[in-house]
Amino acid sequence: MTERACAIAAKVEAFVRETVIPYEKDPRATPHGPTDDLVQEMRAKARAAGVLTPHVLPDGSHLDQRETAIVLIRSGLSPLGPLAVNTMAPDEGNMYLIGKVGSPEQKARFLDQLVSGESRSAFFMTEPADEGGAGSDPSMMQTSCRLDGNHWVINGRKAFITGAAGAEVGIVMAKSQDGACMFLVDLPDPAIRIERVLDTIDSSMPGGHSLVVIDNLRVPASQMLGASGEGFKYAQIRLSPARLSHCMRWLGAAIRAQEIASDYACRREAFGKKLIDHEGVGFMLAENMIDLQQCELMIDWCASVLDGGSLGTVESSMAKVAVSEALFRIADRCVQVMGGMGVSGDTIVEQVFREVRAFRIYDGPTEVHKWSLAKKIKRDHGKAHAG
Repeated sequence: MTERACAIAAKVEAFVRETVIPYEKDPRATPHGPTDDLVQEMRAKARAAGVLTPHVLPDGSHLDQRETAIVLIRSGLSPLGPLAVNTMAPDEGNMYLIGKVGSPEQKARFLDQLVSGESRSAFFMTEPADEGGAGSDPSMMQTSCRLDGNHWVINGRKAFITGAAGAEVGIVMAKSQDGACMFLVDLPDPAIRIERVLDTIDSSMPGGHSLVVIDNLRVPASQMLGASGEGFKYAQIRLSPARLSHCMRWLGAAIRAQEIASDYACRREAFGKKLIDHEGVGFMLAENMIDLQQCELMIDWCASVLDGGSLGTVESSMAKVAVSEALFRIADRCVQVMGGMGVSGDTIVEQVFREVRAFRIYDGPTEVHKWSLAKKIKRDHGKAHAG
């Protein structure tokens, strides 16, 4: 690993442990996510400490994926850490996408405010299931866009839009006669109306997850991201790194949960000895050590594939399944080791359990990724036996 990445990761870890963790009991961390007031207060401290948006270097270049991993893992040691240092989804993925696809003018208008941590963003893709809209299958997208002079007019409904409430930058996906399209939009906009913020199992993302109506939204043609009909191609550019960065951040959270559970087991006595000395407890924590190491190696392997120039679609699916399932096992064991304390809000272990459970669905549920991998096995078999 590079010296620069190790140095950045060490600074981020120190900041999260010393400055961010004390905020975990702040009442501004609500069931629908931390308030923007809390986020900006933490970011001001991160800016002063020189750890804001640490994966983007001062010259605008980006750490490679292996370097990003050790930084984002450290940022995830607190559920508030990625927000404080500006490595949180969806902003981190949106910054990556705009940086790869956006024009110089679009970067100046939309990207700079995200990199500086002044604004939050939202990615408007998924749609209501009860209306047959797009979810894990993006080809089901119903939101439409049509060209009207030098503007595009967008209509549709979106669901589970993370951070829509309070975001200032949006990336909206819609379908033209050419296919999927992406648009950069300023928020709030009266044509984008939040019907309600959903009650969900997780609580770490500002603005929560919203049900949104888009009613005759007019977007200048200059704000289309890339070209009409190329939206799914651009989504693939964002998708693999975004899947992997989720793995990175939540691995950090699981590491912290393991620290808390291990400390509890080494201090708490029952049936005449410390919990750690009971084989059942000790074995659970030992299994967590194994899973944590495997997660780190899986992330590093997938990151190296992306750094090699591949889209990493297959590898990121494998990593997402392996890591999300392992992190859930880790969080579940931590809750079990801690008993009543594990299901209370007295530590973040209960929150980590909830967040990681949601991660098994976000960016594609396990079953969709396995199905995709099975299709590859079938294709490869067909090629090997052709003729």
